[in-house]
Amino acid sequence: MNHIKRVSILFSFFVLIAFTRAAGLQVQGNVGKLIPVAIKGYQGEVAKVLAFDLEVMGCKLVPEGDASYVLDGKNGPANLTGILRDNAGNFGFNLNINGAAPRVLAHALSNATIKAITGQDGIAHTRILFTMKTGKSEWEVFQSDYDGHNPVALTHDKSIVENPLWMPDHSGLFYTSWMTIGGLQNTTVVKHDLKTGKRKVFSRFKGLNTGGAMAPHGPVALVLSKGGATDLYLAPKDWEFLKDIPGKNLFRAMRTREEVSSPSWSPDGRWVTFATIVKGRYVLVKVAVGGGPMIEIPTKGAFRPTQPCWSPDGKWITFTQQRGKNFNIGVVEASGGNAVIFSDFQGEDPAWAANSRNIIFTRRAGGVNKKRMAILDVPTEQVKMLPAFAGGVGQPAWQ
Repeated sequence: MNHIKRVSILFSFFVLIAFTRAAGLQVQGNVGKLIPVAIKGYQGEVAKVLAFDLEVMGCKLVPEGDASYVLDGKNGPANLTGILRDNAGNFGFNLNINGAAPRVLAHALSNATIKAITGQDGIAHTRILFTMKTGKSEWEVFQSDYDGHNPVALTHDKSIVENPLWMPDHSGLFYTSWMTIGGLQNTTVVKHDLKTGKRKVFSRFKGLNTGGAMAPHGPVALVLSKGGATDLYLAPKDWEFLKDIPGKNLFRAMRTREEVSSPSWSPDGRWVTFATIVKGRYVLVKVAVGGGPMIEIPTKGAFRPTQPCWSPDGKWITFTQQRGKNFNIGVVEASGGNAVIFSDFQGEDPAWAANSRNIIFTRRAGGVNKKRMAILDVPTEQVKMLPAFAGGVGQPAWQ
């Protein structure tokens, strides 16, 4: 086999993988097409994880004779090997990965395979936030692996929680809780530190408090009704609500008498987009970080767009289209234009992966509170379902 490099990997807390890439490898022709890959020699959980990961990231598992690439190896309790080659035998890697649980090993091999074939970073090592129904009227925020495995409860509010959003450095999150303080229940934006487990009230004005979308290097976007109407406000990232209860250090980015929801920042922190109503039409708009007029982001062909989420590369915005009782995922260029609506399946609550290629979303399965998460590979439109949870889930956010 030509151009094969042997790599040995030792696991500690993170996985680092080296690989070689053949000069003649072309992936541009695979855009929009599933990449045929064969997997050989793997057993048990590792085989299942590899299959899921590769299909999520745009591959199709096929017999070896039909494959453009073959991943061949074996796995033990805490190690695995892997050789990747193309059907001409002139590209590949040779990996020996040790010292981790089977799922972690398989995710590492999946990432290496995707990186070698496409040049894009894999997403199998990432994590997600989501809400899960835990009681009759109780929801909590959970964190899990990107595929829904190993879920851990982050909150214990015993209330309704909504809209968990990562901080840009992933050291914590913001979420909205209907918590009761001093005998009074009110929506509250909570700031939660994942390193210490500590949390604090970030915004709790009388009325609506939601949002909690933090810019890459700056303020936190909040949707508040403290002024009577529901408007978009920007708070300093180190803002202390209890020291500024009147809200003197808040900046009202725009004024409208219509509803405002789902703020999402551009990756450069210059713009915040959100859903609102303009002249009776549901639209997506953006406002500059320093304030100014609302600028509509056209979503031609979409009906009632809401829940916008800006892609990490800044090129795209995904959103939810609502038409009657039907919900669909849409994607449009960040500057606006003709929207692509994925009408073959229903979905809502979309959020981008770090690769700006995959979108995690929820699908209704037996009622509004019985949703399941799924992952869409945008170029190929392939959808993979995540494990079902007894209480239903909602509003995923990708690390």
